[in-house]
Parts: sequence; C-alpha cells; structure tokens
Amino acid sequence: MPEAKVGSTVTIRYIGTLDNGRIFHSTDEHGPQSVTIGSGQVFPALEQAIIGMRAGDVKNIVLTPEEAYGPRLQENIIRVARQAFPAGKEIVVGQKLSIEFTGGASRVMVVIAVGEEDVTLDGNHPLAGLELTFALSVDRIESESC
Repeated sequence: MPEAKVGSTVTIRYIGTLDNGRIFHSTDEHGPQSVTIGSGQVFPALEQAIIGMRAGDVKNIVLTPEEAYGPRLQENIIRVARQAFPAGKEIVVGQKLSIEFTGGASRVMVVIAVGEEDVTLDGNHPLAGLELTFALSVDRIESESC
C-alpha cells in the first residue's frame, strides 16, 4: 500500500477544531479534499504530517499559530475616519467590508468597533493567533504520475 510523499495526491477527510472545541471547518460538510503534497494547497506543517501516512490511517495534527495563519498582528487593525464611508451607510460590528488602499490593493476587513468619529477595522485572518487541531484521515493516495 503506497504511503503519502511529495508529489502524491492524497484524498483526506478532517474535522478542524479550536482549543475550545469549536469546529472551524469540516469535510463532513464540504466533502473530502484532495491535495497534492508539495504543491502548497495546505499548510506546509500539515503536508509534513501527512507524509508517510497510508490510506486508512488516522491522525490528530496540531498546528501552532505560526504554522497556520500566523499571529494576530496589531498593525492589521486600523482606525478609519467615519466620514471616509458613504453618508448614510450603516456600519455595524462584525460586518465585513472590502477596503481599497493606496496603490489599488484591496482587503476584506471586519468592523470591530464603531464610534462617532471613527471605525476600527481588523484585517487579521479570523483564525490568526489560534492553535488548530485536525482530526484527519486518509481515504486515498495516488502516486505522482510519471
């Protein structure tokens, strides 16, 4: 039976949870995921943990924030003058907004505070700074085609 290695296409199922037990993603909802090891489709640390596994193997994999979405960075939290938004536009905490920056780049940010004079936006990934646990099983392994 082949084992997963760089170049293998591996079909996996997993339930991803946080320290508090909350599920952040599950293939039970979205169906099995196929990834090619070494292609960068998933976190490198997750790829490394899959290497050597065989179809039918099950493993719990814990990724530190640095191995996943990185730490929460204060520089990704910005305050924007309320007047920078269209007059009459309702802005509420938890709302996602696409913000355009100088140079044409845009980014989706979450409203974390709304005041009379300004709005505070968080551009960190929602899972940044969190340890992620994957209860993972390998369904199938296809070796790299020659």
